[in-house]
Formats: sequence, C-alpha cells, structure tokens
Amino acid sequence: MATLKDATAIAGIGQTAFAKHLHESEKTLACRAILAALDDAGVSPAEVDAFASYTMEETDEVEIAKAIGAGDVTFFSKAGYGGGGSCATVAHLAAAIATGQANVGIAWRSRKRGSGPRPWKNTTAQLPTPGQWTRPFGLLRPADEIGMLTRRYMHEYGATRDHLFNVALACRNRANQNPAAIMFERPLTREMYMTSRWISEPLCLFDNCLETDGALACVVVGAERARDCRHRPVYVHSVAQSLPAQHHGMVNYWNDDPLTGPAWAAARQLWKNADLGPQDVDVAQIYDAFTPLVPLSLEGYGFCGRGEGGPFTEGGALEIGGRLPLNTGGGGLSEAYIHGFNLINEGVKQLRGVSTAQVPDASTCLVTAGEGVPTSALLLRS
Repeated sequence: MATLKDATAIAGIGQTAFAKHLHESEKTLACRAILAALDDAGVSPAEVDAFASYTMEETDEVEIAKAIGAGDVTFFSKAGYGGGGSCATVAHLAAAIATGQANVGIAWRSRKRGSGPRPWKNTTAQLPTPGQWTRPFGLLRPADEIGMLTRRYMHEYGATRDHLFNVALACRNRANQNPAAIMFERPLTREMYMTSRWISEPLCLFDNCLETDGALACVVVGAERARDCRHRPVYVHSVAQSLPAQHHGMVNYWNDDPLTGPAWAAARQLWKNADLGPQDVDVAQIYDAFTPLVPLSLEGYGFCGRGEGGPFTEGGALEIGGRLPLNTGGGGLSEAYIHGFNLINEGVKQLRGVSTAQVPDASTCLVTAGEGVPTSALLLRS
C-alpha cells in the first residue's frame, strides 16, 4: 500500500515575534512568517504552488499568493476545528506533493488573539449543534468544557492538581530558556500555581494557554528536493487526522467514554503507517491549550496506560532528561498560543539540533494537534 512515509520533508520554518499586542495586520504577519520560512529553506516565493491553513485563518491563499509573489497554485486546502487542524495543514501538503499535485507547499497560521476579540462573545450568531448542548448550561468557553472533562478525569482516575502543575512547570521551564517565548525569564513556582485565580475550576490561571498575536509558517517539499535545501531535512514520517465515531466536540457527550478523545483514533492511524512506535519518540510537542490535554494525550498516543497520564508526569518525566521531554519551546502555555503551529516549528528545531532547550541526539519527534476536538498529528524524523 502506498504511504506518505518519508516522501516529503519540512525544509524551512519562519515566525514573527510573539506578543500580547502587535500592530501589524494578520496578513502582514502571515507574509512575514512565510517569507522567513522560504528564506530559511532557500526557496524562491515564485516556486510556491501549494497552500494549506486553518478554516479559522482570517487570511486567505489568494491574497497571500499575490503578496509574496507565488507562481501558479495547483493545490490549496484548509483544515477545520481550530487547533485540531495544525498538523493537518502539513499532512495535506505532504499528500499533495507526494502525489504530484504540487512541488512546494506553505502551511501557516497568523493570529491576533492577544489583541483581538474572543469568538464566544458573539451572542448574535446561531450556536453550532455542540454549543446548543453546552452554552445554555454555563459552558461558555473552551476552558469551561475542558474544566468539566478535567473534573471527570480527576474523579475517575485520581489525577491531581500537582499532575497538572507538572505540565505547566515543564512548559514554563522550557520557555525560560527561549528568548522568543512570552514567558522567557519568568519562572513559575508551585506556590504561584496553587494560589492563582480560578479560570474554570479545577483549571487555574496557569492551566490555560496564552492569548497571543503572531504568525508561523513552514515549507514542505519532496524528500529529494529537501536534500538540496539549506538545512538538514526533517522528514514527515507519518501523519494522521481523526474524527472518532459519535464525537461531539470537547465535551464528547455522545461517546461511551468522554475521556477517550480523538487522540486515540489519531494514534492508531499514525502508528499503523509508521516504522516507529511511542517507545521510539525522543521528544514530543503535545498540544497544550490546557494542561489536562497533555496527560490525556499521553494516554491516547500510547506513552502510558489508561488513567496513567497524571502519574506519568511525576519525577521530572516531562523535563529535559526525563522520560519524554515535552514542548521544548514552551508550548501554548508559555511560549505563545498560535493554535499549535509553534509546536510544529519547534519539532523541526529539535531535529535540526538548534532548539533553545535541545534534547541530545533527538532524531524523532511527535507533534500533536488539539485533543478534545477533531485532531491531527505528525511523526517527524531526521
């Protein structure tokens, strides 16, 4: 059976500054990140013939293609479900390039969430079907929905706030090493965590991701072409998307087990098409819009058993030198929250050996998109 295994590679990455407020428009930020990625790869904008982004992206490929000076575009796509679409953008480009639909693809995300409005504040828009079962009863924000799942997780499996703190601390420690991170040189202590204000109990301030302005992009090309680019190729070894049966958004009301989220279905597809397994992953970039998504994802992707995600975080397991170094740029909790795209770029940095928190001799990296919503994942290798 034909697969995408190692047929393509990420050849270039780019990003803007991250901040609570940037003056430039989302289009300008997108173009800056894309041009930086192309320069990083040593590829001319005129060679770009494919684009992939999110359905929630406010910029579009028509305007971006004109602005950067792209040539004829032969493939373009958008992946849905917010942060669940991050890895899918690279997966779509990999499929297009591997099947001859395009040669040079750009995936990107530009976002002004730090200075922009919150989508759930629009009370005039008709609620989507999942929202009709949650918002009238007080689950107004993603934090409220994940807060409810977290309480269920704590009740069923004994996960504790200390386990969630371990996640927040690992991400903050890595951000403290990353000059580009919003939380650079801003340490987090257990006392700060335990005494911070509630956002949606049991989630406190430090269980929630940052709200950030910024943009990121990456360049995807065929494996042969990648060897002629400026940096060592980072191969797209396996990809997956998942919308599991009877899925109902973050609350997962219709599933027999609401805590068995999309990560479980994505993992089956990801590992089925890979030569590697969870035991072979040197470093992981796991979507962290909220701290409990990490232990849930650790279970879904097979790093530990059902209900063991909380204890897995103990003893520095997520730190450099631990069982599974995690979110080494700081992640959405402490570097920037651009719908998970910074996790893709950080995975590339790790496999190039240039991360600010480098895992020694890292050659494999798992990158995941949002757990709780229809999701996607990448397994990268050097």
